[in-house]
Amino acid sequence: MSVFFYFALQMRENRAVDELTSVLVDKPFPDFQLPGLHNDFHTQAELAQGQVTLVNVWGSWCPSCRDEHPYLTQLVEQGVPLVGMNYKDTPEAALDWLDYFGDIYAYHIQDRDGRLGLNLGVYGAPETFIVDKQGVIRYKRVGVVNERVWESEMKQVYLQYGGLINE
Repeated sequence: MSVFFYFALQMRENRAVDELTSVLVDKPFPDFQLPGLHNDFHTQAELAQGQVTLVNVWGSWCPSCRDEHPYLTQLVEQGVPLVGMNYKDTPEAALDWLDYFGDIYAYHIQDRDGRLGLNLGVYGAPETFIVDKQGVIRYKRVGVVNERVWESEMKQVYLQYGGLINE
């Protein structure tokens, strides 16, 4: 009986993740004008700019963000553009986290109050979006990005829309 319950729960969880991931696919990344973490300012117009980009939602309070950070570092080392969306965090905590784990992001969007996250349908962190060259969301991942997820789900989408990898 417990085996049946486990598989039923897995099927339910997988279906729920599939439903969450499809909400904004094929729609433009929502418009925003938000501060960065380094006394800068960012807008939706900066996203993609002719290249396929990953937008990673993270927070210093998020233990799973720590788990995925080494693999995201590998992707950046392979030339995958990565923008950080610091979610419901303080700039001080975020900067301390980046000092400790390493700042691998091209730039950061501060979403302290969660409004951009609400427009994106963010449920928490980590979440990662693939944004095409025109700023359209082509994929949404709820949860950790690791090698298995990249190879089985994300890489094909990234390459399909013209993303480049230095292997």
